Amino acid sequence: MNIQDIFKIDSYNELQDLLQSVKVIVPESREELCRLTFGNSDTDFFEVAYDVPDKGRVVEATVTRCKNGASVNYPDIYMRRRDPDCMVVADDQETDKEKYFERYQGDFESIRKEAFDWLKNQEELIVMPFMSGGNQLGYPSILIAPTNAGFFATGLSDLQFFIPRKDIPEVFTPRAIIYLAPPFRHTHFDGKQVVVHNRLQTLHELFSFNLYPGPSAKKGVYGFLLNIGEQENWVTLHASCVKIVTPYENEFTIMHEGASGSGKSEMTEQIHRESDGRLLVSENITNEEKYYLKMAETSELMPVTDDMALCHPKIQNAKRRLVITDAENGWFLRVDHINRYGKEPHLEGLTIHPKEPLVFLNLDTPPKSTALIWEHAIDEPGKTCPNPRVIMPKKLVPHSLSEPVEIDIRSFGVRTPPSTLENPNYGILGIFHILPPALAWLWRLAAPRGHANPSITSSAGLSSEGVGSYWPFATGKKVIQANLLLQQILDTPDTKYILIPNQYIGAYKVGFMAEWLTREYLARRGSLKLKPQQIKNARCPLLGYALSSMKVEGEYLPHHLLEANLQSEVTDEGYDQGAEILYNFFCREVKQFLNKDLDPRGKKIIETCLNKGSLQDYLKIIPFNLSE
Repeated sequence: MNIQDIFKIDSYNELQDLLQSVKVIVPESREELCRLTFGNSDTDFFEVAYDVPDKGRVVEATVTRCKNGASVNYPDIYMRRRDPDCMVVADDQETDKEKYFERYQGDFESIRKEAFDWLKNQEELIVMPFMSGGNQLGYPSILIAPTNAGFFATGLSDLQFFIPRKDIPEVFTPRAIIYLAPPFRHTHFDGKQVVVHNRLQTLHELFSFNLYPGPSAKKGVYGFLLNIGEQENWVTLHASCVKIVTPYENEFTIMHEGASGSGKSEMTEQIHRESDGRLLVSENITNEEKYYLKMAETSELMPVTDDMALCHPKIQNAKRRLVITDAENGWFLRVDHINRYGKEPHLEGLTIHPKEPLVFLNLDTPPKSTALIWEHAIDEPGKTCPNPRVIMPKKLVPHSLSEPVEIDIRSFGVRTPPSTLENPNYGILGIFHILPPALAWLWRLAAPRGHANPSITSSAGLSSEGVGSYWPFATGKKVIQANLLLQQILDTPDTKYILIPNQYIGAYKVGFMAEWLTREYLARRGSLKLKPQQIKNARCPLLGYALSSMKVEGEYLPHHLLEANLQSEVTDEGYDQGAEILYNFFCREVKQFLNKDLDPRGKKIIETCLNKGSLQDYLKIIPFNLSE
């Protein structure tokens, strides 16, 4: 069959010309994609390499055949994490993102033509159709890539909704296309990861000039969905979601938002236990004092999303709770926190004995070995890669849900640093805080990237991931996204909001234990309804309400984990210095939204923040009753 008969693309001349100029492979199955991962050969070690003028043959990635899949590694350490500054926008539509001509002082059209010419000169191309965002609610899309980048196509087929050749609809007009041209990062972009979004009238083009799938196969598709949602007044949230069934058969659904590294994947994991079964809740960094908790039985977890929650109007249906569904068909799981055997038995079992071969990234894997998710690639002597990954098809995750769910609680995660009076910082959050709707929106504007982010190439200090924490992947206007998020909060008043730190609470290292305990605590309660004596206004108004007490498995957690200022290492003085760091950050980030296009209620919320308003000031803007 002629390729033009498969894709009805007569109106799109460049793509039609490209597909007429070169031999193409339209994959029949995932099995065929797995063969292409190794160059369509039986080799156990495959180099993805390209001839680059003035550099010769450059190996961009290596692919090792393992017993449980394909292990991909990048010789260039820089390529092992997403560069947060990789995106540029090439078109003339409205955007707050950096334009191509601003960064490179040139017109993108010439590079675009060179990319098409480079693809035409390949011996063969993979042309892989998929649906961005879902089989039912998603949008027709295509990947066009050189055949030696088969692992990239396989990874994308697992992350999104791959359409085998035999199942391609009679009319398949793409709404989005990813063009993959890896050597361009050397020939045109000084070795940097660059992803160019080019929004045409009826088509969203993405040119990926590198082989790391994070900015393109993963976040590039996210950019497609955000762009469509901006046009149609809905959003795709940067969130994991899990339905929890407690030992007492209560059901409760929590969605966890936040920047990369904020604990989204961890929210769908079982609690990590010590070898004797206890939970290590916290460890004091000054004296190594440890606090343990016994929890005989934890809740059953039914994961819904890992990173992208589609909030499409077709599924909301005037519900007072937010309704979401998964925008992905597979999950790009970071496993840096799994550093030894037995740390996360559930995920270890899924990856060691998968029902079909998996794609791993940044692991240390000899040919024909079993890829082990705690054996991370070495960046340099004594330092492992902070961003090891496995792409996990959702169908392989037991008890996972694909149908839409209603959200009881929206939590927001923050990576917090150690904070003491001697070295004050913003790690002053208690184990969790309750946020009124106005503050919940404010946190989604500021979206702190937080402490020691493992997923990106730079994370020094307190910086912002941008509105919604999905801003790095969006192509449009910040204020439009801010308005969409505020309206969503106003439209779904029965969904409540909390704030959860990870890594540190004051002088105590907690890792992700705060969110795991919070998840169990709220699920067993069945709601966020608390008595007045159980909560108090947080010392810092940006943190909403703090807990006065928290009882888990019959044991009260130490008060110093609920309010960091109660720690002798922190005190009120150290807390207030940390709060000032937090305020300065918020003021810097949120004042940029004050323009004529901002919703008037949003303007009042931001002005309250800039004026260091009280918790009651926020409640006057959007009322909130904890007893409802």
